[in-house]
Amino acid sequence: MGLSARITAALIVGFARAVTAVRGEWRDIAPVPGQRIYFANHNSHGDFVLVWTVLPLALRSRARPVAGADYWLTSKLKSFIGKDVFNALLIDRNPETRTADPVAQMSTALTNGDSLILFPEGTRNTGQARLLSFKSGLFHLASKKPEIDMVPVWIENLNRVMPKGALVPIPLICTVTFGAPIRLEAGEDKADFLARAERALLTLAPDEKN
Repeated sequence: MGLSARITAALIVGFARAVTAVRGEWRDIAPVPGQRIYFANHNSHGDFVLVWTVLPLALRSRARPVAGADYWLTSKLKSFIGKDVFNALLIDRNPETRTADPVAQMSTALTNGDSLILFPEGTRNTGQARLLSFKSGLFHLASKKPEIDMVPVWIENLNRVMPKGALVPIPLICTVTFGAPIRLEAGEDKADFLARAERALLTLAPDEKN
């Protein structure tokens, strides 16, 4: 990471902490060095920023957010932040235009030793449901990399800090909760695995939303 990217990263982390007072909670898992796939609920463009912010530096430096190229490549500033600051793995979400398979891209990143931050709902959840149904990519990635822990991550309150269409964030306390890791079990099919992954994530939600 170049100097300008490091300075920008520090500013983003400082701003995220100032606005959200974000804290990370680790349940049945410790923030120790190691390769992981973090999968989280998705309510805001800032979701991966909070996950990235609360990770210890040793983990943060290898954790690559998986994000839509159609959003992060629309301007020089976004491209700099996405590619240079966060080292995001940018995915073409349009099946008609993409030339690379997203699961293969993620698998290659994992093979190279990176960790990933991804959002299996596939798009931001702006409705009343706590989770949208998971896309199949999480299952296919688990099939390719069954030896890597998949860690559920629940992000709370960020959708209220920066609701859709808002230009100015509203200061509110946010939490990022990491839960017990899961792996694909022998003989487990796609439907069962995705249902189990959804349950693992929902168990981290605050009691009043369960």
